[in-house]
Amino acid sequence: MPKKKVSNENSARLFGTDGVRGLANVSPMSVDKVIRLGQAIGLYFRAHYDKPRIVIGKDTRRSGYMLEQALSAGICSVGVDTYFLGPLPTPGIAYMTRGIRANAGIVISASHNPYEDNGIKIFSADGYKLPDQVEDELEQLVADPNLSQNLPTGKGLGTTKRIEDASGQYAVFLKEQFPKHLTLDGLRIVIDAAHGAGYKVAPKVFEELGAEVFLHGASPNGTNINDMVGALYPEALADKVKLYKADLGIALDGDADRLIVVDDKGHVLDGDEILAICGIHYLEHHRLQGNRLVCTVMSNMGLERALLPYGGKLIRTQVGDRYVVEAMRQGGYNLGGEQSGHLIFHDSSTTGDGILAALCLIEILLEKQKPMSELRACMERVPQVTKSFVVPAKPQLSELPRLQAHLSQLEQELAAEGRVLFRYSGTEAKARIMIEGPYEDRIAEMAEDIVVTAQTSIRHHVSEEATCD
Repeated sequence: MPKKKVSNENSARLFGTDGVRGLANVSPMSVDKVIRLGQAIGLYFRAHYDKPRIVIGKDTRRSGYMLEQALSAGICSVGVDTYFLGPLPTPGIAYMTRGIRANAGIVISASHNPYEDNGIKIFSADGYKLPDQVEDELEQLVADPNLSQNLPTGKGLGTTKRIEDASGQYAVFLKEQFPKHLTLDGLRIVIDAAHGAGYKVAPKVFEELGAEVFLHGASPNGTNINDMVGALYPEALADKVKLYKADLGIALDGDADRLIVVDDKGHVLDGDEILAICGIHYLEHHRLQGNRLVCTVMSNMGLERALLPYGGKLIRTQVGDRYVVEAMRQGGYNLGGEQSGHLIFHDSSTTGDGILAALCLIEILLEKQKPMSELRACMERVPQVTKSFVVPAKPQLSELPRLQAHLSQLEQELAAEGRVLFRYSGTEAKARIMIEGPYEDRIAEMAEDIVVTAQTSIRHHVSEEATCD
């Protein structure tokens, strides 16, 4: 069945928690809107820099060709030069932005979403995502009816060039982060690149460091990105790890800024378990700044409990790797991430990087001389149930008294043994319920009940709003 065309034109913000995202060729990811966004980006950076340069990279979606041309056309039309990087992981684009001294780096990707979607996110010259206030300024420019007036002509137009070796430069950077005294000789690794942006660079890095690499999800055709492969679907990777008797499996998502791992026994490790292994190792070697690890409200309580005996503590942020990075920068912390696999090793990178995270994890595996199945035993997960459902609107929780009361009741019942969280997705028209507690069957029942209450409350709110209008 074709995906329903949903326009986000009238949403409160053009930018969500991870840039602009939507169905490709439909607003806000339509050609005309992206050209305007390109003009807004060009005008903003032209106002702040003399002769700015902007790099543009993408993942492997078919719509990437269309959108990079539209984006570049808009930027060049206001007199700013662009540089095409081609398919490259999001962290690679952040690295190249810094490496060639560009003023901004733009990623065309919808990350883990299906191929029909696409998105745009922007890095500043320092390789960090744009702050909210800059995104607000860009939104105002896009909405300005005079945006396309008084455009330059002749020599005032921008130009576009292609950087041919971006993938190679990024691969060199990654290999340099791996300790010189270690080698991957003798290590068997299965890589699932999700048919995405890491399909070339990931095997290149691990093979050149000495590993024997087996590939899965490394044949992109423009429409198979994230299609039952990658970080969201590690089951096939687990089968491959067992088949090849590999030491571990590495699953990336479409833009390779996430990492999910499969151990030598075929068990899947999410971002929390990877953070537990790395956090404890860093604490043991006095490498964890402030003895603090930054994660989001979604991270499992088991991560918190795993760090405590070693003197480590968690700092929680709202969901979104940009908020994790923000907290790390403010506090001077060097390790953080999300349960979903966005892992930030801030000593080396400004954003989540799946390949870099895998290298850091393998470093620990080699240092400890233990298989991944033993390393993962450092964390015992608290049972956690997460439910997502589509919503017609996203009213504030304060406007949903029945839902508020139900959530309060569950919090009292769980007390110190668990947690309950209700939130809206920042990138989709969905709400999410997360409940942790000691008994999985009971929290599953709680989650089902709270979904019904939430759906009823939101529908009732929407109906009342419509009546008032």
